[in-house]
Amino acid sequence: MTSEAEKSTGPRHIAIIMDGNGRWAQSRGRPRLFGHHAGAKRVREIVEACPDLGVKYLTIFAFSTENWKRTQVEVAGLMGLFRRYIAKEARALKDEGVRVRFIGDRVRLDDKLVGLMDELELLTSDNDKVHLTIALNYGGRDEVSRATKRLAQDVAAGRLDPEKVDEETLPKYLDTYVLPDPDLVIRTSGEARISNFLLWQSAYAEYEFIDTLWPDFSPEIFAGLVKNYGRRERRFGGVIA
Repeated sequence: MTSEAEKSTGPRHIAIIMDGNGRWAQSRGRPRLFGHHAGAKRVREIVEACPDLGVKYLTIFAFSTENWKRTQVEVAGLMGLFRRYIAKEARALKDEGVRVRFIGDRVRLDDKLVGLMDELELLTSDNDKVHLTIALNYGGRDEVSRATKRLAQDVAAGRLDPEKVDEETLPKYLDTYVLPDPDLVIRTSGEARISNFLLWQSAYAEYEFIDTLWPDFSPEIFAGLVKNYGRRERRFGGVIA
C-alpha cells in the first residue's frame, strides 16, 4: 500500500490544449469564430481558479504552427481575437497578479499583435501570483529546431563546448527556459493526441484527455482534474516499494 508521503501532491504547472471551440459553435448553428470567442472568455475563469487550486503556472495552446492551414477567414478572425483579448484583458491581468508570457515563433505574426504581446509581457513582468504562458504560433518541433539552431550557433562561435552538451543543455534554449516542466497536460474535446505541444517539456507529464469541449470546460471540471492528479503515483521511471 502507498503511504500518504508517497502520493503525488497537486500539480504546480498545468498545460492545456484548448480544443473544441469550432465544434461547440457548429453544434449551435453558429460560425466557428463564435466558439473561439466563447473559449477566450473561458480562459479568464480558469486563470482565476488557479491560485485556490495551488496552480502557479498555466500554459495554454492558443494557435499552433499548423493552424495556418485553416481558412483565411478563420485565421484572420483568430488574429483579431488575440489582439482584442490582449487589449481588453491587459489591465485586469496586471491587477490580478498574473504574469503573462508568450511562446512560439513571432516572425509570422503581424506587427500590431507582436507589439501588444510585448507590451503585455512588460506590463505584467513584476507579477508572481500566476504565471500564464500563451503558446501562439507555437509547435513543439518548430521550438526544438529553433533551439537546436541557437545551440549550434553557440557551438560554432566557441561559446559552448559540444562535449558538454547533454539533456540539461537544450532546455536552456527552449522558449520555456524560465518555466518548470508541466506536471499535468489536459486536452479537451475528446481527441487523444498531443498535437505537437510541449514535446520536450512533457516527457514525464501526466495526461488527461476529456470529452468536454473547451467552452464548456468549467472551473469545477478543472478542480476535479487537479484532485485526480493528486491521487496518481509519479515514478519517473522508478518503482515505489
